[in-house]
Amino acid sequence: MASDKNTNPLAELSSRLSAAVEQIGEHVVAIHARRRIPSSGVIWRDGVIVSASHTVRRDGDVRVKLPSGDDVVAHVAGRDAATDLVVLRATEVKSPVPRADASAAGVGSFVLAVGRPGRNVTASFGIVSADIEGWRGASGARLDRVLRLDLAVYDGFSGGPLVDAGGRVLGINTSGLSRGAALAIQASTVNRVVDQLVKTGRVARGYLGLGMQAVRLPAALVEKLSLPNDVGLMVVSAEPGGPGDTAGILIGDVLIAMADKPVGDPAEVLSLLGGDQIGKALSTRIIRAGEPKNVSITIGERPRDPREPHAGRRGR
Repeated sequence: MASDKNTNPLAELSSRLSAAVEQIGEHVVAIHARRRIPSSGVIWRDGVIVSASHTVRRDGDVRVKLPSGDDVVAHVAGRDAATDLVVLRATEVKSPVPRADASAAGVGSFVLAVGRPGRNVTASFGIVSADIEGWRGASGARLDRVLRLDLAVYDGFSGGPLVDAGGRVLGINTSGLSRGAALAIQASTVNRVVDQLVKTGRVARGYLGLGMQAVRLPAALVEKLSLPNDVGLMVVSAEPGGPGDTAGILIGDVLIAMADKPVGDPAEVLSLLGGDQIGKALSTRIIRAGEPKNVSITIGERPRDPREPHAGRRGR
């Protein structure tokens, strides 16, 4: 019998990865909620399945195939287009996925994207190419952490788990947040979104109803008003009846500070609009016709995107 010293390291790695796929496959389901190819989902908690929202293209009841091959009916409990996550409820599903510690997802780590785009489980192998903190999607929503992946996300993989070499879940894979590039939403973000979707069916986010773009301020104006920098945010649109419009903000006003902090980038405004800030007054300093003015804006709740529940985006 060969000793452990003679074990082929590649064969050992291959065996570990195969075992990881087999282990996690017991928690991955196929969701039949779009034409042609089912999407993948993960049994995140007892009675709760998580998947990628852009692949579950209808609400109400959908058919889910379990790892055992049995079919069950699950109900779409809620979805969040900003994080591309959807939650389905099915009392029959049990055995939540084992989770990995966030530190296991270091850049360069070996990872597996696992899916069930049909009866059998499938997998793709690669590495974490980047660990991005404070990532913002096209909608402007901020995600605490996103993993960019150097691996293939095949048809039906979105909504499946990203897995470390030990068969523990690091996050949920999606190609729907970055024009087809492979990303994984970190497990802590998934947990937070699942909590809100299970409780209320949606994720609340604040908004001002203003369109803004960065502009360079004249040197003479910066000196006159003793401004800390020479960049502000010009209002280019104001939603009628929205929080900004109600507060008296006009197109052409230039925002220079919010919550007593200078602003020169729309992302700095978005960071002030968490769901816990809805209904609170946001002190805002603007320049109008060359003169400073203080305005208080009550943060509103962003209306539901009319493109939901399914935005019609193509994705894997």
